[in-house]
Amino acid sequence: MPVSYDSPAAFELTRALHAEQLGLYGRADAPEAARPADFTPPRGAFLVVTGPDGTALACGGWRTAAQATAEIKRMYVTPAARGHGLGRQILAALEGDARRRGMTQVILETGVANAAALALYTSRGYTPIASYVAHRDPHINRALRKSLAADPVGKGRPFRE
Repeated sequence: MPVSYDSPAAFELTRALHAEQLGLYGRADAPEAARPADFTPPRGAFLVVTGPDGTALACGGWRTAAQATAEIKRMYVTPAARGHGLGRQILAALEGDARRRGMTQVILETGVANAAALALYTSRGYTPIASYVAHRDPHINRALRKSLAADPVGKGRPFRE
């Protein structure tokens, strides 16, 4: 479901992501560095998946990076919820929403040690590109890109705002 980036559920999940990244890489961008307005329609969106009991399980967002270019940010699935396709579902929904809002390509960064994320993005048609963020360490970060033009795989289901 779409939520504000600064909602309690989004905060909980982005803090968990931050802690995991610190453990893997020794450094990470703080969730507070992102502006909540960047993830607000029509310039972006932020999604949270909750379990039947309301527990926050997964999140992800997109924001406008440049004309017709969306950037996927803060993709995260809690350890207990991994392996059930939530990351794939969120990614498809984000891609579909970005496409409906006029985006023709998507970019993202992920860590090279995150084999599951790299496998997900590769399976969804993402290909490596040069880093688009200044001063990123290529031994830690991997930048990827995907065209949204005529992509039958990434249509995604619309979500309610």
